[in-house]
Amino acid sequence: MTPFIQAVMNANEEIFTALQKFDTSWREKSEVGAGGDVSSNLDLFAEEIFVKHLGSFGMIESEESGLIGEGEEQIIIDPIDGSSNALSQFPYYGTSVARINREGVLESAVVCNLANGDIFIKEAGQEAVQGKLFSREFRAIGETPGSEIGLFEKAYANGALVEKLHREKFKFRAPGAVALSLAYAHSVEFVLFVGPFRIYDFAAGLALCEGLEVVVDEDYVIVSKDKNIVKRIVGLIQSVSVEE
Repeated sequence: MTPFIQAVMNANEEIFTALQKFDTSWREKSEVGAGGDVSSNLDLFAEEIFVKHLGSFGMIESEESGLIGEGEEQIIIDPIDGSSNALSQFPYYGTSVARINREGVLESAVVCNLANGDIFIKEAGQEAVQGKLFSREFRAIGETPGSEIGLFEKAYANGALVEKLHREKFKFRAPGAVALSLAYAHSVEFVLFVGPFRIYDFAAGLALCEGLEVVVDEDYVIVSKDKNIVKRIVGLIQSVSVEE
């Protein structure tokens, strides 16, 4: 494990431990962050921990505060992925970290589920692995045969497409944490996102989708084990666009 990955693990473990005793002041809102959403005290608390652990590795670009520090390498973080879930104590939220080298190539990607301790790691030239916080045992991320559901992020904003997916007998959930959903892409039938593309949501998550079918468009992202599913969903999206 590289020093950078160890530092990311340490940051996640510190945040995970703090969350075991929920602080109601975390629900207080701040101002609009760099990613366009209003930051909560929880977002800023997690950001502070990441800056403490990762600041020596390069310049941090955070969804909350934008650019922090300096350095030739860039570290893109979403301190709390799915912060509304976390603040509601709904167990589907985590963190996302991607490290980009001076040539603009992704070196490392880490997504962590703070609700159950699942952590997913991808380093350049190596296969993606999955493990648990507070453990150093990892296994290759394997596909789950017979997946019955997909994950549709931003479903609430795409009613016409929801109806078409329903008519085509696609089963899906809309859990509300994009990077985390991408980390679980090997386990589900598909992951679909429709809406504005933000680097904080995708920098680490997409790196964990190696070996899957991935379509990245300016208006949507689709990931699946099955080319046919991707083709069908693209067709449904295009049909909605024509009708509108």
